[in-house]
Amino acid sequence: MNTAELLADAYGRIKEVVHDAVEGLTTGELADRLDPEANSVGWLVWHLTRVQDDHVSEAAGHPQTWTEGGWDQRFGLPFDADDIGYGHSADEVAELAAATADLLTGYYDAVHERTLAYLATLTDADLDTVVDRRWTPPVTLGVRLVSVISDDLQHAGQAAILRGILLRRRG
Repeated sequence: MNTAELLADAYGRIKEVVHDAVEGLTTGELADRLDPEANSVGWLVWHLTRVQDDHVSEAAGHPQTWTEGGWDQRFGLPFDADDIGYGHSADEVAELAAATADLLTGYYDAVHERTLAYLATLTDADLDTVVDRRWTPPVTLGVRLVSVISDDLQHAGQAAILRGILLRRRG
């Protein structure tokens, strides 16, 4: 297994958790929040997908799937096209109330496929390329890709926990 294959495997694990977290949930359950300030399953999945789309697209030098694939229009959210959800208020989290499981996984799958296609082009040497000099030390491509994996798995895990709570509430 080479490094690109290892990264593809890690991103594949995110996909599994995302699909498991939303499968069978109603639109209402996807929007449900444990308290008025909490994130919903739908928002968490949308956000982790936006982060992956934004960060991987920037590294790959191609437009985001969000706009290029028309997902911004399908979701119909009142956010700027470059909004990834970082720092969203409780009211902004509530804007995801109409997102369906199919819409969320459709967007995620489109981003995932594009991520895998990009990863397949990488060599080990590419991972040492500096992609962000705003940090000390500067961020390399390898660090950026692992950072996205870490962030996405955390949010996918949060969505999975919420799913379990929601299913117990169903009775």
